[in-house]
Amino acid sequence: MSDTLPTISGNGATGASGYRVLARKYRPKDFSDLMVGQEPMVRTLTNAFETGRIAQAYMLTGVRGVGKTTTARILARALNYKTPEIDKPTIDLRIPGEHCQAIMEGRHVDVIEMDAASHTGIDDIREIIEQVRYRPVSARYKVYIIDEVHMLSTQAFNGLLKTLEEPPEHVKFIFATTEIRKVPITVLSRCQRFDLRRISAADLVGLFSTILGKEGIPFEPEALAMVARAAEGSARDGLSLLDQAIAHGGGHVQVDTVRSMLGLADRARIVDLFANIVSGDVTAALQEFTGQYEAGANPVVVLTDLADFTHLVTRIKYIPDAADDPSLSEVERLRGAEFAGSVAVSTLSRIWQMLLKGIPEAENSSRPAGAAEMVLIRLTHAAHLPSPEDAARRVADLLNGSDGRSQPAPPTPSGNGGARASLGGNGSGQASATARVVDVAMPSRAPQAQPTTMLHAVPSSQPQPAVVGMTEARTQEAPQPKVPVRSLMDIADLCTKNRDAKLKALVRNFVRLVKIEPGRLDMRMTDGAPGTLPGELGVKLKEWTGIHWIVSLSKEAGEPTLIEADNSAREARLTDARADPDVAAILAQFPGAKVTDVRIRVSEEDEAAEEAPLPAAMETAEGDILPGDDIEF
Repeated sequence: MSDTLPTISGNGATGASGYRVLARKYRPKDFSDLMVGQEPMVRTLTNAFETGRIAQAYMLTGVRGVGKTTTARILARALNYKTPEIDKPTIDLRIPGEHCQAIMEGRHVDVIEMDAASHTGIDDIREIIEQVRYRPVSARYKVYIIDEVHMLSTQAFNGLLKTLEEPPEHVKFIFATTEIRKVPITVLSRCQRFDLRRISAADLVGLFSTILGKEGIPFEPEALAMVARAAEGSARDGLSLLDQAIAHGGGHVQVDTVRSMLGLADRARIVDLFANIVSGDVTAALQEFTGQYEAGANPVVVLTDLADFTHLVTRIKYIPDAADDPSLSEVERLRGAEFAGSVAVSTLSRIWQMLLKGIPEAENSSRPAGAAEMVLIRLTHAAHLPSPEDAARRVADLLNGSDGRSQPAPPTPSGNGGARASLGGNGSGQASATARVVDVAMPSRAPQAQPTTMLHAVPSSQPQPAVVGMTEARTQEAPQPKVPVRSLMDIADLCTKNRDAKLKALVRNFVRLVKIEPGRLDMRMTDGAPGTLPGELGVKLKEWTGIHWIVSLSKEAGEPTLIEADNSAREARLTDARADPDVAAILAQFPGAKVTDVRIRVSEEDEAAEEAPLPAAMETAEGDILPGDDIEF
């Protein structure tokens, strides 16, 4: 950093020049400072400046606080660098040049900064367009820095395009944005883009250590790790939190004060809570949570930290070097590796999914502590539940007359890791089968006069999934709908019959039929369709037809929607009408006339034929679909 910085006493008191927050005081001033986390961008700019390949416009994008505006100023300084010895653009800015100080302070006449959030209109861009024709007053280039450029209006972007593509030789543009997707591709294609990365927690800890060393402020390394994690990759946010931690701790950065300031739980106690959950000890888990809550921890933060530790354990399971992250505490490092070796991936995945659903519940609840406790109860209860593989194995053992413990099913020779069990086909032999159980019913204690559901073994080499619960009686009596449904038009007619105009409109506008069978509908939804449409359609079809329906989304293109089909038919009728000689003669006789609609008259015989019921043979022409053909858990 520069040696001209005001001195700070050991306890962080201000000097005579007045206090400046750390985020401003230690703002990077050249590319060597930007090397913290942004090495790829610095390397690219270095090579471009050395070879003279300087673009006319740059686009800087990244999350808040990673240094977009600061980078823009450093880039403007590099473009206009000039000393008695050097008079060309360069990235070596160790010796301040003539324009450097004014540019970094945002007061240079040839470096114009504009905040697009407050200057969004075409009039602001028109002013820039009118000014670019004039050469810079004192610098080499006139540089326009436009922050939050995605806030510009469409007219403003369009007005900027021509100037951006062919600017005068003395003009450079530098844009910064946090929403790169909102910038038109026509603008992006005219800029050299740099994605500023989030700064890792390890780099932030190193930066904080260096700054506190310069300030002469004592600190605890674990406290800096807490601040780095809370910063979420933003150097500015991290330095602001560090300022707050110094004030909160009276000139010291300590673990207890930082934890109190951020409302965090003790990381060691989070690990203890995780241990209680994976062991299934509900009482211990609730007692540990209560202790953290009474110590000042935020319930949502406790659940979030628990999710972070679950993610850490999973990462260490596959990437052992992840435990060497300097932002981790010693407890997290050691016990995380211990849990990675003892907790199954399926358990970790289950905990992660349940926490992802539980955290929003606690955030939106009027009683966050109670909601968090209910999440912990679900987590610890799930620790006792068997995995799907174990559940399938136990079902197979029960059906074979085993209790699942004294006579475990022998493993199969297949090594694919799938769920396997030795299942009795008819009681006379053993066969290896894939344990995918569907609609399994235990034999009834009633007299065996009626057919009972049996579990048959399917060899593991068979490519098709095992079909379980098949009997001759059920094969012959597959469920059929009370009302035949063979097309989207039939579904729309059902909506009309049951006076559900809303669902009919959704079906006509957004559903592309892929395949339809009794009890199953495969479809593809068009853009703008509500996400609840498949579920709502399945419920209504079950209510109207009397059978259970499976509605699934397909990746196939499917047929046109009913609206698209109607429009195509209408256009075909209009085309045929215009080609008719009589119609063509009428249109020629009356200039300006046009065909707007075509209506086809239907005779009484045709109407009667349309209203007549279909023959019984046609009503049952579709093939039966059996319950075992689809797998539901």
